[in-house]
Amino acid sequence: MNLEQDAIVRIRSLNKTFTGRAGRVTALDGIDLDIRRGEIFGIIGLSGAGKSTLVRCLNLLETPDSGTLSVGDSGVITLKDGKAYDAQGRKMTEKKLGAMRRGIGMIFQHFNLLDRSTVFENIAYPLRYTGMKKADIEARVFELLDLVDLRDKADVYPSQLSGGQKQRVAIARALANKPQVLLSDEATSALDPDATEAILNLLRDLNRKLGLTIVLITHEMAVIKSICQRVAVMENGRVVEEGDVYDIFAHPRAAITRKFVSSASALSKVDKLMEEGSTLVRPTANQKLVRLTFHKDCVGEHVISTVSRDFGVDINIVLANVEVIEDNPLGGMIALLGGEEKQVAAALNYLNENHVYTEVIADGSI
Repeated sequence: MNLEQDAIVRIRSLNKTFTGRAGRVTALDGIDLDIRRGEIFGIIGLSGAGKSTLVRCLNLLETPDSGTLSVGDSGVITLKDGKAYDAQGRKMTEKKLGAMRRGIGMIFQHFNLLDRSTVFENIAYPLRYTGMKKADIEARVFELLDLVDLRDKADVYPSQLSGGQKQRVAIARALANKPQVLLSDEATSALDPDATEAILNLLRDLNRKLGLTIVLITHEMAVIKSICQRVAVMENGRVVEEGDVYDIFAHPRAAITRKFVSSASALSKVDKLMEEGSTLVRPTANQKLVRLTFHKDCVGEHVISTVSRDFGVDINIVLANVEVIEDNPLGGMIALLGGEEKQVAAALNYLNENHVYTEVIADGSI
């Protein structure tokens, strides 16, 4: 599959700066991204990484300083000096910008519902400016209420809803104009774990039923692991790593990516054990503390017993975990490998050759 040809969102050399009391701040620095039609694409980063600015630039709620982008059927939009120009080089009017934005839905962390309007009225709001007949609006709203399983809440007010129900209303409203792309900016950050899981399941179902492309902004790698097919990792306004979620979890390259992956892994307990000086993770003079990652090709293989038997290496398993990402198993292990230096080195080389990624966390000989 040619990613660029299949992309519904294309971003090239996108830049955005803000000027404040502290001077000019670079929020986006040369962003290049392609997002496939029909996928759930995650963008993750710490606060201030630029992820929320990026998503607001996608629907031009923020106008980038320079670069090009296209979303859905918008055509290539060129950004120059804080202004947007269409594919013919004409400055985009508010009418054109409005037409573009109708093809993009957006949901937010704090729902942004109209408190004095009922659930029905909140969902109907964006349809009242499209020229639709009253009967057609009513039919569309109830179709959306069924889609998010809230038909019985049509006449209640947001204050009478739980956080999860409010986000369902916000999702229904965002889908009112049948957008090609749904932008989700930290949409589960204000929800409890059960509500978060329910909203992620709903987004997954909408993606499958409607073929909806979802761009999901979050600072939680567990959310990325749960729902996304691909992910971009942002730091200081740049994309530092991008790829399939499974590959990113199996072999993170950037330091910030490794930190995010560790936060979503049961093996992250090793960091606390090391901070506490636990003897469980303190290698002796002839030991190495090693993190092992078992890719889908080797999960279930007898590589550990082979290493112990054929290389004469003692293996003390401290932590171990197997999880499923995108229907593929990914295994992880923290272990102390003991033996002569040459034997341990040969064992690590064997593991790498057999698709087990190895990382020496601590070396007792140093």
